[in-house]
Amino acid sequence: MLSVLKIKNLALVDDLTWELGPGLIGITGTTGAGKSMIVGALKLVLGERANHDLIRRGESSCNVEAIFELSGNLDQVNALLEDAGLEPCEGNSLVVKRIFGSGNKQFVNCSPCTLSVLKMIGSYLVDLHGPHEHQSLLSQDRQLSMLDAYAHAATEYRDYHEAYRAWQIAVAELDNFQNTREVTDQEIDLLRFQVEEISAANLDREEAAELELRYRQSLNSSRLVENANQSVDLISAAVANLTNAQRCLRELEKFDSKITERISGFDSARVEIEELEDSLRDYRDELEIDPAEFAQIERRIDEIETLKRKYGQTVEDVIAYEIKARERLLTVDGRDEELERLSSKVETTKKALLTTGRKLSKKREKAAPALAKDIATHLDDLGFNQSVFEIQFESHEMPGSRGLESVDFLFGPNPGEPLKPLRVIASSGEMSRVMLAVKSALADQDQIPLMVFDEIDANVGGEIAGAVGRKMAYLGERHQVVAITHMPQVAALADRHFLVTKTVHAQMTNSGLESVKGKKRVLELARMLGGVGPETKALAQKMIAA
Repeated sequence: MLSVLKIKNLALVDDLTWELGPGLIGITGTTGAGKSMIVGALKLVLGERANHDLIRRGESSCNVEAIFELSGNLDQVNALLEDAGLEPCEGNSLVVKRIFGSGNKQFVNCSPCTLSVLKMIGSYLVDLHGPHEHQSLLSQDRQLSMLDAYAHAATEYRDYHEAYRAWQIAVAELDNFQNTREVTDQEIDLLRFQVEEISAANLDREEAAELELRYRQSLNSSRLVENANQSVDLISAAVANLTNAQRCLRELEKFDSKITERISGFDSARVEIEELEDSLRDYRDELEIDPAEFAQIERRIDEIETLKRKYGQTVEDVIAYEIKARERLLTVDGRDEELERLSSKVETTKKALLTTGRKLSKKREKAAPALAKDIATHLDDLGFNQSVFEIQFESHEMPGSRGLESVDFLFGPNPGEPLKPLRVIASSGEMSRVMLAVKSALADQDQIPLMVFDEIDANVGGEIAGAVGRKMAYLGERHQVVAITHMPQVAALADRHFLVTKTVHAQMTNSGLESVKGKKRVLELARMLGGVGPETKALAQKMIAA
Protein backbone atom coordinates (compact mmCIF):
# COMPACT_ATOMS: atom_id res chain seq x y z
CA MET A 1 0.00 0.00 0.00
CA LEU A 2 0.94 3.67 -0.21
CA SER A 3 1.94 4.56 3.36
CA VAL A 4 3.20 8.15 2.92
CA LEU A 5 2.81 10.79 0.20
CA LYS A 6 4.86 13.99 0.47
CA ILE A 7 4.12 16.99 -1.75
CA LYS A 8 6.07 20.24 -1.84
CA ASN A 9 5.34 23.30 -4.02
CA LEU A 10 2.86 21.50 -6.28
CA ALA A 11 0.09 23.80 -7.57
CA LEU A 12 -1.73 25.10 -4.48
CA VAL A 13 0.17 22.84 -2.07
CA ASP A 14 2.97 24.41 -0.05
CA ASP A 15 4.18 21.46 2.02
CA LEU A 16 2.09 18.37 2.71
CA THR A 17 2.86 15.01 4.31
CA TRP A 18 -0.03 12.56 4.07
CA GLU A 19 -0.10 9.26 5.97
CA LEU A 20 -2.82 7.10 4.46
CA GLY A 21 -3.41 3.76 6.15
CA PRO A 22 -5.17 0.66 4.71
CA GLY A 23 -8.72 0.09 3.50
CA LEU A 24 -11.05 2.54 1.76
CA ILE A 25 -9.87 6.14 2.05
CA GLY A 26 -12.36 8.87 1.18
CA ILE A 27 -11.26 12.33 0.04
CA THR A 28 -13.82 15.11 -0.11
CA GLY A 29 -13.88 18.88 -0.32
CA THR A 30 -15.55 21.80 -2.02
CA THR A 31 -15.09 22.42 -5.72
CA GLY A 32 -11.77 24.14 -6.36
CA ALA A 33 -10.28 23.21 -3.01
CA GLY A 34 -7.54 21.19 -4.70
CA LYS A 35 -8.65 17.54 -4.62
CA SER A 36 -6.93 17.04 -7.98
CA MET A 37 -3.56 17.60 -6.28
CA ILE A 38 -3.63 13.99 -5.04
CA VAL A 39 -4.17 12.62 -8.54
CA GLY A 40 -1.59 15.03 -9.96
CA ALA A 41 1.02 13.97 -7.41
CA LEU A 42 0.34 10.26 -8.01
CA LYS A 43 0.61 10.70 -11.78
CA LEU A 44 4.06 12.19 -11.25
CA VAL A 45 4.98 9.20 -9.09
CA LEU A 46 3.75 6.92 -11.90
CA GLY A 47 6.13 8.52 -14.39
CA GLU A 48 3.87 10.98 -16.18
CA ARG A 49 5.76 13.86 -17.76
CA ALA A 50 6.02 16.91 -15.53
CA ASN A 51 4.36 20.18 -16.52
CA HIS A 52 6.27 23.15 -15.13
CA ASP A 53 2.98 25.03 -14.78
CA LEU A 54 2.36 22.79 -11.76
CA ILE A 55 5.15 24.48 -9.79
CA ARG A 56 3.71 26.69 -7.08
CA ARG A 57 3.78 30.39 -7.86
CA GLY A 58 6.96 32.03 -6.59
CA GLU A 59 8.88 28.73 -6.33
CA SER A 60 11.59 27.37 -8.63
CA SER A 61 11.09 23.66 -8.11
CA CYS A 62 8.59 21.06 -6.99
CA ASN A 63 9.00 17.57 -5.58
CA VAL A 64 6.80 14.59 -4.80
CA GLU A 65 7.82 11.59 -2.74
CA ALA A 66 5.89 8.36 -2.15
CA ILE A 67 6.67 5.45 0.16
CA PHE A 68 5.02 2.11 -0.70
CA GLU A 69 4.85 -0.94 1.53
CA LEU A 70 4.75 -3.92 -0.84
CA SER A 71 3.66 -7.49 -0.23
CA GLY A 72 2.13 -9.61 -3.03
CA ASN A 73 4.10 -8.04 -5.87
CA LEU A 74 7.39 -7.40 -3.99
CA ASP A 75 9.30 -10.06 -5.98
CA GLN A 76 8.04 -8.68 -9.31
CA VAL A 77 9.07 -5.13 -8.39
CA ASN A 78 12.49 -6.25 -7.13
CA ALA A 79 13.07 -8.18 -10.36
CA LEU A 80 12.17 -5.07 -12.34
CA LEU A 81 14.54 -2.96 -10.21
CA GLU A 82 17.34 -5.47 -10.73
CA ASP A 83 16.86 -5.44 -14.52
CA ALA A 84 17.05 -1.63 -14.46
CA GLY A 85 20.22 -1.66 -12.33
CA LEU A 86 18.48 -0.08 -9.32
CA GLU A 87 18.71 -0.88 -5.62
CA PRO A 88 16.15 -3.47 -4.44
CA CYS A 89 13.60 -2.66 -1.77
CA GLU A 90 14.91 -2.54 1.77
CA GLY A 91 12.56 -4.89 3.57
CA ASN A 92 9.28 -4.31 1.74
CA SER A 93 9.57 -0.51 1.37
CA LEU A 94 9.84 1.20 -2.00
CA VAL A 95 10.62 4.93 -2.17
CA VAL A 96 9.87 6.96 -5.32
CA LYS A 97 10.80 10.64 -5.65
CA ARG A 98 10.29 13.20 -8.46
CA ILE A 99 11.95 16.60 -8.57
CA PHE A 100 11.40 19.07 -11.36
CA GLY A 101 12.19 22.70 -11.93
CA SER A 102 15.35 23.89 -13.68
CA GLY A 103 16.09 20.19 -14.21
CA ASN A 104 13.98 17.04 -13.98
CA LYS A 105 15.13 14.13 -11.82
CA GLN A 106 13.52 10.95 -10.60
CA PHE A 107 14.75 8.47 -8.01
CA VAL A 108 13.75 4.97 -6.94
CA ASN A 109 15.19 3.81 -3.61
CA CYS A 110 17.54 6.83 -3.76
CA SER A 111 18.98 5.70 -7.13
CA PRO A 112 18.45 7.92 -10.20
CA CYS A 113 16.44 6.34 -13.00
CA THR A 114 14.89 7.18 -16.36
CA LEU A 115 11.28 8.25 -16.76
CA SER A 116 10.47 5.13 -18.78
CA VAL A 117 11.74 2.88 -15.96
CA LEU A 118 9.72 4.85 -13.42
CA LYS A 119 6.63 4.46 -15.60
CA MET A 120 7.16 0.71 -15.80
CA ILE A 121 7.56 0.44 -12.03
CA GLY A 122 4.51 2.66 -11.52
CA SER A 123 2.34 0.19 -13.44
CA TYR A 124 2.93 -2.28 -10.59
CA LEU A 125 2.05 0.22 -7.87
CA VAL A 126 -1.11 2.18 -8.68
CA ASP A 127 -4.25 1.59 -10.73
CA LEU A 128 -5.73 5.02 -11.45
CA HIS A 129 -9.29 5.49 -12.67
CA GLY A 130 -11.11 8.70 -13.45
CA PRO A 131 -14.42 9.55 -15.12
CA HIS A 132 -12.72 9.58 -18.52
CA GLU A 133 -9.90 7.13 -17.88
CA HIS A 134 -11.30 3.75 -18.91
CA GLN A 135 -8.93 3.15 -21.82
CA SER A 136 -7.42 0.11 -20.11
CA LEU A 137 -10.86 -1.48 -19.81
CA LEU A 138 -11.65 -0.76 -23.47
CA SER A 139 -8.43 -2.30 -24.75
CA GLN A 140 -8.89 -5.87 -25.99
CA ASP A 141 -5.34 -6.68 -24.93
CA ARG A 142 -6.12 -5.47 -21.43
CA GLN A 143 -9.35 -7.49 -21.40
CA LEU A 144 -7.33 -10.56 -22.37
CA SER A 145 -4.90 -9.87 -19.49
CA MET A 146 -7.85 -9.63 -17.09
CA LEU A 147 -9.19 -12.96 -18.30
CA ASP A 148 -5.74 -14.57 -17.92
CA ALA A 149 -5.48 -13.24 -14.37
CA TYR A 150 -8.92 -14.64 -13.50
CA ALA A 151 -8.03 -17.98 -15.13
CA HIS A 152 -4.68 -18.19 -13.24
CA ALA A 153 -3.04 -18.70 -16.63
CA ALA A 154 0.28 -16.97 -15.90
CA THR A 155 2.32 -20.14 -16.55
CA GLU A 156 0.50 -20.96 -19.79
CA TYR A 157 0.86 -17.37 -21.02
CA ARG A 158 4.60 -17.31 -20.20
CA ASP A 159 5.11 -20.57 -22.13
CA TYR A 160 3.16 -19.19 -25.06
CA HIS A 161 5.09 -15.90 -25.03
CA GLU A 162 8.44 -17.75 -25.12
CA ALA A 163 7.22 -20.01 -27.96
CA TYR A 164 5.88 -16.99 -29.86
CA ARG A 165 9.23 -15.22 -29.57
CA ALA A 166 11.09 -18.30 -30.84
CA TRP A 167 8.70 -18.54 -33.81
CA GLN A 168 9.07 -14.84 -34.62
CA ILE A 169 12.87 -15.13 -34.58
CA ALA A 170 12.70 -18.13 -36.93
CA VAL A 171 10.33 -16.29 -39.30
CA ALA A 172 12.61 -13.22 -39.32
CA GLU A 173 15.66 -15.35 -40.12
CA LEU A 174 13.84 -17.00 -43.02
CA ASP A 175 12.56 -13.66 -44.36
CA ASN A 176 16.02 -12.11 -44.20
CA PHE A 177 17.52 -15.06 -46.03
CA GLN A 178 14.84 -15.02 -48.73
CA ASN A 179 15.15 -11.26 -49.20
CA THR A 180 18.88 -11.38 -49.84
CA ARG A 181 19.85 -10.97 -53.49
CA GLU A 182 19.59 -14.15 -55.53
CA VAL A 183 22.99 -15.44 -56.65
CA THR A 184 23.38 -16.73 -60.22
CA ASP A 185 25.36 -19.81 -61.22
CA GLN A 186 27.86 -17.53 -63.00
CA GLU A 187 28.50 -15.61 -59.77
CA ILE A 188 29.01 -18.85 -57.85
CA ASP A 189 31.46 -20.08 -60.53
CA LEU A 190 33.34 -16.78 -60.34
CA LEU A 191 33.61 -17.02 -56.56
CA ARG A 192 34.91 -20.57 -56.82
CA PHE A 193 37.50 -19.50 -59.42
CA GLN A 194 38.69 -16.58 -57.31
CA VAL A 195 39.05 -18.69 -54.17
CA GLU A 196 40.88 -21.45 -56.06
CA GLU A 197 43.19 -19.00 -57.86
CA ILE A 198 44.29 -17.21 -54.72
CA SER A 199 44.47 -20.41 -52.68
CA ALA A 200 46.64 -22.12 -55.34
CA ALA A 201 49.15 -19.25 -55.17
CA ASN A 202 49.80 -20.11 -51.51
CA LEU A 203 50.72 -16.52 -50.70
CA ASP A 204 53.02 -15.64 -47.83
CA ARG A 205 53.73 -12.09 -46.66
CA GLU A 206 57.42 -12.76 -45.81
CA GLU A 207 58.03 -14.67 -49.05
CA ALA A 208 56.89 -11.70 -51.13
CA ALA A 209 59.40 -9.38 -49.46
CA GLU A 210 62.24 -11.92 -49.91
CA LEU A 211 61.38 -12.41 -53.58
CA GLU A 212 61.49 -8.66 -54.18
CA LEU A 213 65.00 -8.53 -52.69
CA ARG A 214 66.26 -11.52 -54.67
CA TYR A 215 64.80 -10.12 -57.85
CA ARG A 216 66.60 -6.77 -57.44
CA GLN A 217 69.81 -8.63 -56.71
CA SER A 218 69.40 -10.73 -59.84
CA LEU A 219 68.81 -7.71 -62.08
CA ASN A 220 72.06 -6.08 -60.82
CA SER A 221 74.05 -9.26 -60.25
CA SER A 222 76.98 -8.50 -62.67
CA ARG A 223 77.66 -5.12 -61.15
CA LEU A 224 77.31 -6.48 -57.65
CA VAL A 225 79.66 -9.39 -58.36
CA GLU A 226 82.27 -7.03 -59.87
CA ASN A 227 82.22 -4.76 -56.83
CA ALA A 228 82.24 -7.69 -54.46
CA ASN A 229 85.33 -9.20 -56.21
CA GLN A 230 87.22 -5.92 -56.05
CA SER A 231 86.36 -5.59 -52.37
CA VAL A 232 87.53 -9.13 -51.66
CA ASP A 233 90.82 -8.60 -53.59
CA LEU A 234 91.62 -5.35 -51.83
CA ILE A 235 90.82 -6.72 -48.39
CA SER A 236 92.87 -9.89 -49.21
CA ALA A 237 95.85 -7.72 -50.07
CA ALA A 238 95.32 -5.77 -46.89
CA VAL A 239 95.27 -9.02 -44.90
CA ALA A 240 98.63 -10.01 -46.47
CA ASN A 241 100.10 -6.63 -45.52
CA LEU A 242 98.68 -6.98 -42.02
CA THR A 243 100.49 -10.34 -41.72
CA ASN A 244 103.79 -8.66 -42.61
CA ALA A 245 103.03 -5.83 -40.19
CA GLN A 246 102.33 -8.34 -37.44
CA ARG A 247 105.77 -9.95 -37.98
CA CYS A 248 107.46 -6.54 -37.66
CA LEU A 249 105.54 -5.74 -34.49
CA ARG A 250 106.62 -9.03 -32.91
CA GLU A 251 110.27 -8.05 -33.57
CA LEU A 252 109.69 -4.69 -31.89
CA GLU A 253 108.28 -6.40 -28.81
CA LYS A 254 111.46 -8.45 -28.47
CA PHE A 255 113.55 -5.31 -27.99
CA ASP A 256 111.02 -2.93 -26.37
CA SER A 257 108.28 -4.35 -24.12
CA LYS A 258 106.66 -0.93 -23.73
CA ILE A 259 105.18 -1.15 -27.23
CA THR A 260 102.96 -4.09 -26.23
CA GLU A 261 100.36 -1.76 -24.78
CA ARG A 262 100.31 0.35 -27.92
CA ILE A 263 99.66 -2.60 -30.27
CA SER A 264 97.18 -4.44 -28.01
CA GLY A 265 94.20 -3.92 -30.41
CA PHE A 266 96.09 -5.06 -33.52
CA ASP A 267 95.29 -8.75 -33.28
CA SER A 268 91.53 -8.26 -32.79
CA ALA A 269 91.42 -5.77 -35.69
CA ARG A 270 93.24 -8.24 -37.93
CA VAL A 271 90.73 -11.01 -36.98
CA GLU A 272 87.73 -8.75 -37.75
CA ILE A 273 89.16 -7.85 -41.18
CA GLU A 274 89.75 -11.53 -41.98
CA GLU A 275 86.11 -12.29 -40.94
CA LEU A 276 84.94 -9.45 -43.17
CA GLU A 277 86.88 -10.98 -46.05
CA ASP A 278 85.18 -14.37 -45.49
CA SER A 279 81.74 -12.72 -45.28
CA LEU A 280 82.23 -10.84 -48.53
CA ARG A 281 83.36 -14.07 -50.27
CA ASP A 282 80.08 -15.74 -49.13
CA TYR A 283 78.06 -12.73 -50.32
CA ARG A 284 79.80 -12.87 -53.72
CA ASP A 285 78.97 -16.56 -54.05
CA GLU A 286 75.31 -15.89 -53.23
CA LEU A 287 75.14 -13.28 -55.96
CA GLU A 288 75.90 -15.85 -58.58
CA ILE A 289 72.22 -16.79 -59.33
CA ASP A 290 71.48 -19.63 -61.67
CA PRO A 291 69.50 -18.47 -64.77
CA ALA A 292 66.87 -21.12 -64.11
CA GLU A 293 66.44 -19.87 -60.54
CA PHE A 294 66.15 -16.30 -61.79
CA ALA A 295 63.43 -17.34 -64.24
CA GLN A 296 61.54 -19.06 -61.44
CA ILE A 297 61.74 -15.95 -59.26
CA GLU A 298 60.52 -13.84 -62.16
CA ARG A 299 57.53 -16.14 -62.77
CA ARG A 300 56.62 -16.11 -59.07
CA ILE A 301 56.75 -12.31 -58.92
CA ASP A 302 54.60 -12.06 -62.05
CA GLU A 303 52.05 -14.39 -60.43
CA ILE A 304 51.89 -12.28 -57.28
CA GLU A 305 51.63 -9.00 -59.23
CA THR A 306 48.78 -10.44 -61.31
CA LEU A 307 46.84 -11.32 -58.17
CA LYS A 308 47.49 -7.85 -56.73
CA ARG A 309 46.13 -6.22 -59.87
CA LYS A 310 42.92 -8.28 -59.49
CA TYR A 311 42.31 -8.35 -55.79
CA GLY A 312 44.27 -5.65 -53.95
CA GLN A 313 47.32 -3.44 -53.78
CA THR A 314 49.21 -5.62 -51.30
CA VAL A 315 49.61 -9.30 -50.55
CA GLU A 316 47.62 -8.69 -47.34
CA ASP A 317 44.74 -7.29 -49.43
CA VAL A 318 44.74 -10.37 -51.67
CA ILE A 319 44.67 -12.73 -48.67
CA ALA A 320 41.78 -10.73 -47.12
CA TYR A 321 39.86 -10.92 -50.42
CA GLU A 322 40.20 -14.70 -50.44
CA ILE A 323 38.81 -14.94 -46.90
CA LYS A 324 35.73 -12.85 -47.78
CA ALA A 325 35.15 -14.70 -51.05
CA ARG A 326 35.38 -18.04 -49.26
CA GLU A 327 32.85 -16.91 -46.62
CA ARG A 328 30.48 -15.66 -49.32
CA LEU A 329 30.82 -18.91 -51.22
CA LEU A 330 29.98 -20.94 -48.12
CA THR A 331 26.82 -18.85 -47.74
CA VAL A 332 25.53 -19.03 -51.31
CA ASP A 333 26.82 -22.44 -52.31
CA GLY A 334 24.61 -24.17 -49.74
CA ARG A 335 21.63 -21.89 -50.31
CA ASP A 336 19.11 -24.67 -50.91
CA GLU A 337 20.20 -26.54 -47.79
CA GLU A 338 20.07 -23.34 -45.69
CA LEU A 339 16.62 -22.48 -47.03
CA GLU A 340 15.39 -25.93 -46.13
CA ARG A 341 16.89 -25.67 -42.63
CA LEU A 342 15.31 -22.28 -41.91
CA SER A 343 11.92 -23.37 -43.30
CA SER A 344 12.01 -26.45 -41.11
CA LYS A 345 12.84 -24.28 -38.09
CA VAL A 346 9.81 -22.08 -38.78
CA GLU A 347 7.53 -25.11 -38.97
CA THR A 348 8.96 -26.66 -35.81
CA THR A 349 8.64 -23.47 -33.75
CA LYS A 350 5.14 -22.84 -35.09
CA LYS A 351 4.07 -26.35 -34.13
CA ALA A 352 5.37 -25.77 -30.58
CA LEU A 353 3.61 -22.40 -30.52
CA LEU A 354 0.26 -23.89 -31.52
CA THR A 355 0.61 -26.58 -28.84
CA THR A 356 1.20 -24.01 -26.08
CA GLY A 357 -1.46 -21.73 -27.60
CA ARG A 358 -4.14 -24.41 -27.41
CA LYS A 359 -3.35 -24.99 -23.72
CA LEU A 360 -3.73 -21.27 -23.07
CA SER A 361 -6.95 -21.08 -25.10
CA LYS A 362 -8.43 -24.01 -23.24
CA LYS A 363 -7.83 -22.33 -19.89
CA ARG A 364 -9.28 -19.05 -21.14
CA GLU A 365 -12.39 -20.68 -22.56
CA LYS A 366 -13.02 -22.49 -19.29
CA ALA A 367 -12.65 -19.32 -17.19
CA ALA A 368 -14.56 -16.89 -19.44
CA PRO A 369 -18.14 -17.92 -18.48
CA ALA A 370 -17.26 -17.81 -14.76
CA LEU A 371 -15.70 -14.34 -15.09
CA ALA A 372 -18.67 -13.04 -17.08
CA LYS A 373 -21.07 -14.41 -14.47
CA ASP A 374 -19.03 -12.87 -11.64
CA ILE A 375 -18.97 -9.47 -13.37
CA ALA A 376 -22.72 -9.70 -14.04
CA THR A 377 -23.33 -10.30 -10.32
CA HIS A 378 -21.43 -7.17 -9.41
CA LEU A 379 -23.24 -5.22 -12.15
CA ASP A 380 -26.54 -6.30 -10.62
CA ASP A 381 -25.38 -4.89 -7.28
CA LEU A 382 -24.56 -1.61 -9.05
CA GLY A 383 -28.05 -1.12 -10.44
CA PHE A 384 -27.90 -3.03 -13.73
CA ASN A 385 -30.58 -5.46 -12.64
CA GLN A 386 -31.44 -6.75 -16.09
CA SER A 387 -28.12 -6.30 -17.85
CA VAL A 388 -26.24 -8.99 -19.72
CA PHE A 389 -22.46 -9.38 -19.79
CA GLU A 390 -20.61 -11.83 -22.01
CA ILE A 391 -17.05 -12.53 -23.14
CA GLN A 392 -16.76 -13.19 -26.86
CA PHE A 393 -13.84 -15.03 -28.47
CA GLU A 394 -12.51 -14.39 -31.97
CA SER A 395 -9.98 -16.89 -33.34
CA HIS A 396 -7.02 -15.61 -35.36
CA GLU A 397 -5.88 -17.07 -38.65
CA MET A 398 -2.30 -16.60 -37.49
CA PRO A 399 -0.98 -16.74 -33.91
CA GLY A 400 -0.80 -13.32 -32.28
CA SER A 401 1.53 -11.94 -29.64
CA ARG A 402 -1.04 -12.63 -26.91
CA GLY A 403 -2.47 -15.93 -28.10
CA LEU A 404 -4.51 -17.70 -30.75
CA GLU A 405 -7.54 -15.48 -30.15
CA SER A 406 -8.72 -12.09 -28.98
CA VAL A 407 -11.62 -11.36 -26.65
CA ASP A 408 -14.26 -8.68 -26.48
CA PHE A 409 -16.20 -7.78 -23.36
CA LEU A 410 -19.83 -7.37 -24.47
CA PHE A 411 -22.40 -5.49 -22.41
CA GLY A 412 -26.12 -4.96 -22.74
CA PRO A 413 -27.45 -2.63 -20.02
CA ASN A 414 -31.12 -2.94 -21.04
CA PRO A 415 -33.34 -5.92 -21.99
CA GLY A 416 -34.05 -6.29 -25.69
CA GLU A 417 -30.99 -4.32 -26.77
CA PRO A 418 -28.17 -6.09 -28.59
CA LEU A 419 -24.92 -6.68 -26.75
CA LYS A 420 -22.20 -4.19 -27.68
CA PRO A 421 -18.45 -4.08 -27.06
CA LEU A 422 -17.53 -1.88 -24.11
CA ARG A 423 -15.56 0.44 -26.42
CA VAL A 424 -18.78 1.64 -28.10
CA ILE A 425 -20.60 2.49 -24.85
CA ALA A 426 -20.80 6.27 -24.67
CA SER A 427 -22.08 6.86 -21.14
CA SER A 428 -19.23 7.55 -18.71
CA GLY A 429 -21.61 6.79 -15.84
CA GLU A 430 -22.24 3.32 -17.22
CA MET A 431 -18.56 2.79 -17.93
CA SER A 432 -17.62 3.77 -14.39
CA ARG A 433 -19.91 1.15 -12.92
CA VAL A 434 -18.87 -1.53 -15.43
CA MET A 435 -15.23 -0.83 -14.61
CA LEU A 436 -15.99 -1.10 -10.90
CA ALA A 437 -17.78 -4.40 -11.46
CA VAL A 438 -14.81 -5.78 -13.41
CA LYS A 439 -12.40 -4.62 -10.73
CA SER A 440 -14.57 -6.23 -8.06
CA ALA A 441 -14.64 -9.53 -9.94
CA LEU A 442 -10.84 -9.47 -10.22
CA ALA A 443 -10.21 -8.18 -6.70
CA ASP A 444 -8.54 -11.38 -5.51
CA GLN A 445 -6.33 -11.73 -8.62
CA ASP A 446 -5.22 -8.11 -8.96
CA GLN A 447 -1.70 -7.66 -7.52
CA ILE A 448 -1.62 -3.85 -7.75
CA PRO A 449 -1.70 -2.59 -4.14
CA LEU A 450 -3.37 0.82 -4.63
CA MET A 451 -6.51 1.68 -6.56
CA VAL A 452 -7.44 5.33 -7.02
CA PHE A 453 -10.96 6.29 -8.11
CA ASP A 454 -11.12 9.94 -9.10
CA GLU A 455 -14.79 10.99 -9.05
CA ILE A 456 -15.98 7.97 -11.03
CA ASP A 457 -19.31 8.43 -9.22
CA ALA A 458 -19.75 11.88 -10.80
CA ASN A 459 -22.67 10.77 -12.99
CA VAL A 460 -24.51 8.58 -10.51
CA GLY A 461 -26.57 9.36 -7.45
CA GLY A 462 -29.03 8.05 -4.87
CA GLU A 463 -29.02 4.34 -4.21
CA ILE A 464 -26.59 3.73 -7.10
CA ALA A 465 -24.04 5.98 -5.38
CA GLY A 466 -24.44 3.85 -2.27
CA ALA A 467 -23.87 0.70 -4.32
CA VAL A 468 -20.75 2.24 -5.83
CA GLY A 469 -19.52 3.03 -2.33
CA ARG A 470 -20.18 -0.52 -1.15
CA LYS A 471 -18.17 -1.90 -4.09
CA MET A 472 -15.30 0.40 -3.22
CA ALA A 473 -15.51 -0.77 0.39
CA TYR A 474 -15.47 -4.36 -0.88
CA LEU A 475 -12.31 -3.61 -2.85
CA GLY A 476 -10.91 -1.82 0.20
CA GLU A 477 -10.99 -5.11 2.09
CA ARG A 478 -8.53 -6.55 -0.46
CA HIS A 479 -6.61 -3.48 -1.60
CA GLN A 480 -5.87 0.02 -0.50
CA VAL A 481 -8.48 2.20 -2.23
CA VAL A 482 -8.48 5.99 -2.50
CA ALA A 483 -11.84 7.46 -3.53
CA ILE A 484 -12.00 11.14 -4.46
CA THR A 485 -15.73 11.76 -4.34
CA HIS A 486 -18.57 14.26 -4.18
CA MET A 487 -21.00 11.59 -3.02
CA PRO A 488 -21.78 11.37 0.74
CA GLN A 489 -22.94 7.78 0.21
CA VAL A 490 -19.38 6.87 -0.82
CA ALA A 491 -17.58 9.02 1.76
CA ALA A 492 -19.69 7.58 4.60
CA LEU A 493 -18.37 4.08 3.86
CA ALA A 494 -14.69 5.07 4.02
CA ASP A 495 -12.45 3.58 6.70
CA ARG A 496 -10.61 6.91 6.76
CA HIS A 497 -11.97 10.26 5.67
CA PHE A 498 -9.81 13.22 4.63
CA LEU A 499 -11.02 16.72 3.84
CA VAL A 500 -9.24 18.95 1.34
CA THR A 501 -8.89 22.39 2.88
CA LYS A 502 -8.01 25.71 1.30
CA THR A 503 -6.59 28.69 3.17
CA VAL A 504 -5.35 32.09 2.04
CA HIS A 505 -2.45 33.85 3.74
CA ALA A 506 -0.55 36.89 2.47
CA GLN A 507 -2.40 36.62 -0.84
CA MET A 508 -1.17 33.04 -1.29
CA THR A 509 -3.60 30.12 -1.43
CA ASN A 510 -2.62 26.84 0.17
CA SER A 511 -4.38 23.48 -0.10
CA GLY A 512 -4.01 20.81 2.57
CA LEU A 513 -5.49 17.56 3.84
CA GLU A 514 -7.20 17.19 7.20
CA SER A 515 -8.31 13.93 8.73
CA VAL A 516 -11.97 14.29 9.76
CA LYS A 517 -13.46 12.19 12.52
CA GLY A 518 -16.42 12.40 14.87
CA LYS A 519 -18.27 15.71 14.67
CA LYS A 520 -16.05 17.07 11.89
CA ARG A 521 -16.91 14.12 9.70
CA VAL A 522 -20.62 14.53 10.41
CA LEU A 523 -20.40 18.20 9.41
CA GLU A 524 -18.55 17.36 6.17
CA LEU A 525 -21.12 14.72 5.19
CA ALA A 526 -23.93 17.14 6.05
CA ARG A 527 -22.34 19.71 3.76
CA MET A 528 -22.19 17.13 0.99
CA LEU A 529 -25.87 16.28 1.58
CA GLY A 530 -26.89 19.83 0.81
CA GLY A 531 -26.01 22.04 3.76
CA VAL A 532 -25.33 21.81 7.49
CA GLY A 533 -28.60 21.61 9.39
CA PRO A 534 -30.33 19.39 11.94
CA GLU A 535 -31.82 17.10 9.31
CA THR A 536 -28.65 16.69 7.23
CA LYS A 537 -26.55 16.20 10.37
CA ALA A 538 -28.93 13.52 11.57
CA LEU A 539 -28.84 11.83 8.18
CA ALA A 540 -25.03 12.03 8.14
CA GLN A 541 -24.85 10.38 11.56
CA LYS A 542 -27.22 7.67 10.37
CA MET A 543 -25.11 7.04 7.25
CA ILE A 544 -21.93 6.71 9.32
CA ALA A 545 -23.64 4.37 11.80
CA ALA A 546 -24.98 2.23 8.97
